[in-house]
Amino acid sequence: MENSSTAEFLTLSGLQGQGHSRSVYFSLTLLTYLLIISVNFILVVTIITEKTLHEPMYVFLCHLCVNSLYGTTGFYPKILLDLLSDVHVISYNLCLIQLYVIYTSVLCEIPILTVMAYDRYVAICRPLEYHTVMTPLTVKVMLFFSWCFPLSWCAFIVLSTFRRPLCGSHIDKLYCDNWSVVKLSCVPNTVNDVLGYIMITLEITQAFFTLYSYYCIVRVCLKSKEGRRKFMQTCLPHLVAIVNFMIANLFDVMYSRYGIDSLPLTLRNIMAVEFLVIPPLLNPVIYGLNLQKIRSTLINAVRCIR
Repeated sequence: MENSSTAEFLTLSGLQGQGHSRSVYFSLTLLTYLLIISVNFILVVTIITEKTLHEPMYVFLCHLCVNSLYGTTGFYPKILLDLLSDVHVISYNLCLIQLYVIYTSVLCEIPILTVMAYDRYVAICRPLEYHTVMTPLTVKVMLFFSWCFPLSWCAFIVLSTFRRPLCGSHIDKLYCDNWSVVKLSCVPNTVNDVLGYIMITLEITQAFFTLYSYYCIVRVCLKSKEGRRKFMQTCLPHLVAIVNFMIANLFDVMYSRYGIDSLPLTLRNIMAVEFLVIPPLLNPVIYGLNLQKIRSTLINAVRCIR
């Protein structure tokens, strides 16, 4: 313990050896971030301003896009600054803020996708009860817990990590995450491990609930042509979003927890940021192109501008 300290600055080493191509990475990263902001912002504004889209499915979608904007804000500004600099450091306090924003974004997306699955389940499997079950109050309660629980839970995790004595200041990643910071600690990580296992259990439970909802939906939709059409139009984008999100998080868990140092740095970086690139960019595009009401609203908006 004599070498323990509370580091004021931590070093992020994910960009080491990338000096010769940093300008290319900066351009691609900036373009990606601008696209994420644009497509998500357009969808959010469209849903808010168009009264015909004030339905549970579109309200949940709006919150999904807001969450994407929130989560990517915790990553892209910092990485863009690092790509312009030769020194890649972050203060300890900002590191904790970054991991809080990124982690809350991930943990908020899971329940939002879950309530979206439940909404589609009620709409397709229990259509006569839809307006009785999915009342405005029910929607508000679902959204409240989708945001409130992850924000509170991550605050507790960050507080348990805050000012732990550190025996290192080197993070082998492009950004701060809780696992990387905890590994620097000089004291046992029992509390963080327990919190992590509880969170993983809750995520798996929500994933099973979502999969069961789609099992029921598919079973009903296969019985009629109209059901299959409705599934393709309103459920397929959501299913693609869920699969995409699960794959992205699988990459991040593999990178963070199981240490795959034998892989090339570029591949490790791709695995680490996939969930901060693909879902925020792909989700609004999929929904915007595939949902008839949103597509029609966007086309009418473009015609009015012209």
